[in-house]
Amino acid sequence: MAHHANRLALAALITCGVAASAWADPASSASSASSTASQSVGSISGSIQRSSNSSSGNTVAEGDYRIIEVADVAEQPGTMRMKLQAVKDIGADGEFYLYVPHQVVEQGRLAAGAVVTARNKPYGMEFAHAKTLKGFFMALKDDWYRELQTRPVSL
Repeated sequence: MAHHANRLALAALITCGVAASAWADPASSASSASSTASQSVGSISGSIQRSSNSSSGNTVAEGDYRIIEVADVAEQPGTMRMKLQAVKDIGADGEFYLYVPHQVVEQGRLAAGAVVTARNKPYGMEFAHAKTLKGFFMALKDDWYRELQTRPVSL
């Protein structure tokens, strides 16, 4: 029951964030608001990839990471791959790739040399600017991500 309530709270939080961005620009439409939400949220399995064959899979340790490089992903138009490396040495697990929409990189002014913070949340991993702690991307646990997908409703 609590798990379901948490999912509803997360959905409401994302909806409020989308609504706030839509209200900020009167010319915005519902479709652009929906597009904004999908650009700042992804699934862990689709967004995080280890740079080595690590046993930790798609998990990431909390902490600060320096962006080593940012590149287009040729096989996924509109997607950027950021190579992140832990600021503090945490061993082989301190390096991974984060796949995000191009607009997230552009709007977040993310570039090589910048430092971002990864924070564990009950529903996934939040990525934020290290200095401001302003979030720019949420990698949701796969089950949470599936729950937030829009589905057509027939009447």
